[in-house]
Amino acid sequence: MSDMKPVLHHFYVDNKEYSTDKNFLTGLEIKNIAGVPGNYQLFLEEEGDKPDRAISDGDTVPIGRKEHFFAVPPATFG
Repeated sequence: MSDMKPVLHHFYVDNKEYSTDKNFLTGLEIKNIAGVPGNYQLFLEEEGDKPDRAISDGDTVPIGRKEHFFAVPPATFG
């Protein structure tokens, strides 16, 4: 048996830190881990002048560079 501990990857949702031993998470998994309501839109903060990217529930996102996400309630655009 191996005593190796799983490597934890850290990410942030609305400035709160979370961790997972998975290398990839779906938008829905991120919402579930962070307790984000299902009807909220999740965004991945991009670096520099790149626009932030909308993450749908079925999108798979690599986790491992301390990604920052934010959740937006419905009907707050426009």
